[in-house]
Amino acid sequence: MDLKRITKFVKQPQLIFLSLGHIGVFKWMKDETYLKIAFYFKMGKKLDLNKPKTYSEKLQWLKLNDRDPNYTSLVDKYEVRKFIEKTIGENYLIPLLGVWYNVDEIDFDELPNEFVLKCTHDSGGVVICKDKRELDIKKAKKKLQKSMKHNYYWGQREWPYKNITPKIIAEKYMIETRDKDLKDYKFMCFNGVPKVVLVVSNRNKKNNNVLMDFYDPEWNKLNLKRSNKKSKDDSHEKPINLDNMLEIATILSRGYPFIRVDFYEVNRKLYFGELTLYPASGMEKFSPDEWDNVLGTWTDLSIAYNNR
Repeated sequence: MDLKRITKFVKQPQLIFLSLGHIGVFKWMKDETYLKIAFYFKMGKKLDLNKPKTYSEKLQWLKLNDRDPNYTSLVDKYEVRKFIEKTIGENYLIPLLGVWYNVDEIDFDELPNEFVLKCTHDSGGVVICKDKRELDIKKAKKKLQKSMKHNYYWGQREWPYKNITPKIIAEKYMIETRDKDLKDYKFMCFNGVPKVVLVVSNRNKKNNNVLMDFYDPEWNKLNLKRSNKKSKDDSHEKPINLDNMLEIATILSRGYPFIRVDFYEVNRKLYFGELTLYPASGMEKFSPDEWDNVLGTWTDLSIAYNNR
């Protein structure tokens, strides 16, 4: 561990708890107890699970009480493809190049020059290859192998990930030819109603300053930010497929208290990204803080699986 990271832990000792939790040190601790501690460290306030009001509190409540068995397949990056194909059609899926249960099964010689490798059971287990001649295969396999051994559930007790069978998939590398910036369009949906659109951009730029901007469904920029993220100075151009995105997000999110539906728009064509039940695990602050309350009023716990 380098000096910079050591200093960070000394200044923020709560990171020690969160880091140990991420690797499963606190497996013995009940989910509710763990979430109360993690929430306090991340949000700076106590977690009210008896009468949750804010969006952040309600996502923690949903982790503990909304145990729809279908959620596991919805967050599995391979299994969700079957749901998307059945619900809206395979033409919205990014082309699949392969699926494996072990990194040693991957035949890199058979893959095209450009591709993306993803672990299906976590967040961050991704290898992007833009030129196979420059790919450090040993390093890529090491990263994937580390992710394959990790159970994403333990970090923030997002239970749908607990029993996913880890796999690795390869997908076609998607590039937007107009500005080379492949944007994520993330629709925050509340029981079938898309209310807020998060646009994530600037991911592949050299300065590595990811930008996050929020819009309403009519594409008006909102006075809403993630407290620790930068935003674009001006507004993004409205995506060509916005109406289609809204329609599909409505279909995919109907019946769920909250779910985020992600899309890509690549050279005017719409592609499905993923489904997310607990963005940032419900433990990342909004600015201004009042948005946590606003989003909370839209999150109806009465339609949670255990209450149906």
